[in-house]
Amino acid sequence: MVPHRTSFTRDARALPFARGSDQYAEMSKITIYTTIFCPYCVMAKQLLKRKGVTFEEIDVTGKPALRQEMAAKAGGRSTVPQIWIGRTHVGGCDDLYALDRTGQLDRMLAD
Repeated sequence: MVPHRTSFTRDARALPFARGSDQYAEMSKITIYTTIFCPYCVMAKQLLKRKGVTFEEIDVTGKPALRQEMAAKAGGRSTVPQIWIGRTHVGGCDDLYALDRTGQLDRMLAD
């Protein structure tokens, strides 16, 4: 069975880190592992959508092998969401929002 994957896109010119540019911002690939009934997953995806970025969603609901793969990549963390920006493991929803509060998230997305 193929994992559920969802992508969202928006015009990068509307992003705060793309100010003054008519070019699309080149953004790092974002991957988020989620489950269907996870409110933190919903919150993390909402923040990414507000930022106008494209992300790949991998639903691990009822897929122990996929969840084990996620945990191995996340240094043993098996809770969802688990989020990567490029090759950097951000962590979960709280970690993503903490990066946003400090302004680091916009910088990471722009790299």
